[in-house]
Amino acid sequence: MTIPAPTGVHPAWLPPEAFQPIGSRRALVSGEGLLVDTVHDEVARACARYGGGVRRAAPGGARGLPARGDHAGGPFDLVLALRAAGPLPAVAEQVDARFRGRRGRADDAIGDEGFVIARRDGVTVVLADEPAGLLYGLFHVVRLGEPAFGAARPVEHHRPAMRRRMLDHWDNVDVHPKSGQVERGYAGGSIFWRDGAPRGDLPRVRSYGRLLAACGVNAVAVNNVNVHVTEAHLLTDRLGDVAAIAAELRPYGIRTHLAVDFAAPIVLGGSPTGDPCDARVRKWWAEATERVYETIPDFGGYVVKADSEGRPGPFAYGRSHADGANVLAEALAPFGGVVHWRAFVYDHRQDWRDRSTDRARAAHDHFAPLEGLFRDNVILQVKHGPIDFQAREPVSPVIAAMPSTRLAVELQVTQEYTGQQRHVCYLAPMWSEVLGFRPFGPAGPAVARIVAGAAPGGERGTRGGRAPDEGGGLVGVSNVGDDAYWTGHPLAQANLYAFGRLAWAPWTDPAAILDEWIDLTFAPVAHGDREPLRRALHAIMDDSWRTYERYTAPLGVGFMVRPEHHYGPDVDGYEYTSWGTYHFADRDGVGVDRTRATGTGFAGQYPPHWSAVYESLDRCPNELLLFFHHVPYEHVLHSGSTVIQHIYDTHFAGVEQVAEARSLWEGLAGSVPAALHARVRELFDEQLRCAKEWRDQVNAYFFRKSGVPDARGRRIP
Repeated sequence: MTIPAPTGVHPAWLPPEAFQPIGSRRALVSGEGLLVDTVHDEVARACARYGGGVRRAAPGGARGLPARGDHAGGPFDLVLALRAAGPLPAVAEQVDARFRGRRGRADDAIGDEGFVIARRDGVTVVLADEPAGLLYGLFHVVRLGEPAFGAARPVEHHRPAMRRRMLDHWDNVDVHPKSGQVERGYAGGSIFWRDGAPRGDLPRVRSYGRLLAACGVNAVAVNNVNVHVTEAHLLTDRLGDVAAIAAELRPYGIRTHLAVDFAAPIVLGGSPTGDPCDARVRKWWAEATERVYETIPDFGGYVVKADSEGRPGPFAYGRSHADGANVLAEALAPFGGVVHWRAFVYDHRQDWRDRSTDRARAAHDHFAPLEGLFRDNVILQVKHGPIDFQAREPVSPVIAAMPSTRLAVELQVTQEYTGQQRHVCYLAPMWSEVLGFRPFGPAGPAVARIVAGAAPGGERGTRGGRAPDEGGGLVGVSNVGDDAYWTGHPLAQANLYAFGRLAWAPWTDPAAILDEWIDLTFAPVAHGDREPLRRALHAIMDDSWRTYERYTAPLGVGFMVRPEHHYGPDVDGYEYTSWGTYHFADRDGVGVDRTRATGTGFAGQYPPHWSAVYESLDRCPNELLLFFHHVPYEHVLHSGSTVIQHIYDTHFAGVEQVAEARSLWEGLAGSVPAALHARVRELFDEQLRCAKEWRDQVNAYFFRKSGVPDARGRRIP
């Protein structure tokens, strides 16, 4: 296999220099399989560059070398081996024995994607049960860098918390007249498609798969959930285009998924109906799916957006979403495939005067009554918040409402509402809060455990008759395009990296993830003391999500953006539209009453602990106050500030923090590549301009509504 090296593309967190610690040493790779071939080829390329050497062990031992003993063609500095690959060097057998003998283990399985790593007697050993685990083990050694070959390291067992760690691409095959080549894409065109045809840059697709494997992602959906006419044909007569992408992702353990049109039997098959309970429709899906697996045997499954924002769905036939999802699941089941059924269903033709209809309620209202009705291979894909990827939302109550349904939490890596990759906004702290949230209260399981397959009571165990670890996992809307830096803003790469790392290990500190990304990405230019660079990037990025929140929408109110493209401020842009995203600001106050007592009742969709917290004006967290309550401008927050003064203070502070970050970046000139520095500097100029626009528009709007001046006497336009 040729390791991808597309020209003119930034290497992101896999620059050649990151492989120097491996490439300058002697390595043994033992095992068979496509992904073991990938491991060997990665090590071999690094060794060719940095003067080391690698041997490949055949089933009977190292090729042309003794089968047993400390040497087996060695000595080696690094052993990467499948445990079942045959006799291993003695040091690897000792590591294996130590792992198997650890107290308290119910079994000695490493896991399908897991690996064991240790260092003893001057040898770093990575062992796995399956090739995927060996691949992830290799990239773990890359992350560790030189310390992987330093002091002795005890046996560590690593395995992903979630089996499914997936990215959804909102890429169109045809350029759509409204949404373009990539819907909500802020990094150029698609890496898969261009002007109605495959893009044809297969080395870049493989390079993308390599980046994803290195951070832990194992699945990709290659087209937009809004499936237009051309994209619908990827399921049938254009399936070969999907197979070509799958072939490039396969060597890095990435399974390919496809977004499909619920009305495909009509659009593609000439059926008079798409009714999921019609035998002809079930037969069409079964036959179409069989052809998919004949072409792509490791195909992952379907992604479906139905009865949402004009997309066809089962409601047209008087059927439920369980009926709709189950017909596709039935077709996929014989092949081990899954259907990701999005829960993003709401009334987008709402009357703004009707305060009883609440978009936040919609997913729970539609799906909670269907608990227990979905097939085991249906994964209900739920946005992390009840609205739409705002800078601040509560966690969706659906996550707590369906304990026997496999749930995936959907995050938006592309920054639709958080600066569109023109603003620095490191999202891992937000995601970490979501994954650590405990919907049932302090004694219950966190979101991360629920979507990984934990039982509602907090123990890892059977859910709805399924084995442990069969949750839906984590899904992110990809932020990648054909930009030379992959993500448009070079620092937005950190969000893609962090998504994969949190999907693998959701309890990891976002600051530690940022350290990994910095050390890998800037390895070519920071061989000496990396601390100044690291400190500056942490100062710029650690709090950047909260900085963005400060200069945009206050206290959880959200959605004060320009309609359609969602970039920049327009406080009333959606206030009188049909989309159901209101703040209800008037002369007396601001916020949405979602209490049970006097509002929409949304607070009552949560389990008792959080329902009581959100219902209470005194207990509701400040950052979500206006999401759950309509309050006067002079309502006093827990901080002692009034709502109106908080709005003024945070918007002024947010602009100041952007200016400080911009200054810190200026100080890194000469410490990072000149072209990268210039790109980020230009983007900081735009971020500062836009932050000032947000500050001035929001402060002026609420000053005019409230009539309350800024207590600090600052100028408000």
